[in-house]
Amino acid sequence: MISCQTYRASLSAGTQDATLLEHLRTCDACLDVSVEIDPDNFFRSIGGSDLVPPGGVDAFVGDVMRQVQIRGKETSIAAHHTLSWRQRLAIAATVAAGITGATMVWQHERPASAPVRSMASVALPAAAPAKILATKPLVESYSRNATIVEVPNNGTVNVVMIFDEKLPADL
Repeated sequence: MISCQTYRASLSAGTQDATLLEHLRTCDACLDVSVEIDPDNFFRSIGGSDLVPPGGVDAFVGDVMRQVQIRGKETSIAAHHTLSWRQRLAIAATVAAGITGATMVWQHERPASAPVRSMASVALPAAAPAKILATKPLVESYSRNATIVEVPNNGTVNVVMIFDEKLPADL
């Protein structure tokens, strides 16, 4: 094991010396100094050079490359899926047949209109006596303070109301 002064004196960016990396993994103070010099030293302090994936590095790289090829094929198939002119023609014919069929059903179910009669054969009804067709109240101003409201019903006046602001409210 080397001392901290020796480590700091021999430290340089991108160092791969085994004794320096061993000291780096055990000393937290030297880790802070080495990370200021080269941020990659933080990852070098973790170690892991002895770790090998199951089946070896070549098997791991082969698995990764197979996954890359599969993803590439998936995206190429999805991007080039377009309709041919025959498929488009079949869709257009189906839509046209549906619209035509719906129109024919609508025309078949619609009731036939009544035949038009000539004006000479239509007899006009006899003239009825004139009635008063007023259904809304008639409002008249009697004076500046009073208003008269008449509510007709079948030609006769049933209700007459007089509104006068000067009269007491309890009348």
